[in-house]
Amino acid sequence: MSVCSLLALANRAICFSKLGLWILNPSYLKALLRRAEAHEKLEHYDEAISDMKKIAELDPSNEQASRALRRLEPLAAEKREKMKEEMIGKLKELGNSVLGRFGMSVDNFNAVKDPNTGSYSIQFQR
Repeated sequence: MSVCSLLALANRAICFSKLGLWILNPSYLKALLRRAEAHEKLEHYDEAISDMKKIAELDPSNEQASRALRRLEPLAAEKREKMKEEMIGKLKELGNSVLGRFGMSVDNFNAVKDPNTGSYSIQFQR
């Protein structure tokens, strides 16, 4: 495809966007596939999975969607776990910055899960 053709497509896309015409036809498999591929490259795994599931729903025999789902699920789980660990780390830093003024840290507290209710209680430890 020539540079002029690419520019024309890019300009058309921005015009559609400015007009608010960015809605994807939910049954157009090729567009769903391209969007899923873009989401995967951007590491938006949950969005890519959503598109691939829609493709598999519309075309259950689509092997590309099946393979992609098997590949994407562990990537999404790994990314969620990494984000959770980062969040916990930041919360600990925040907690320690506040508690440090009182000579304590988050390590002075222990979260205990109640097996009956699934809720947690926080206990102070010396």
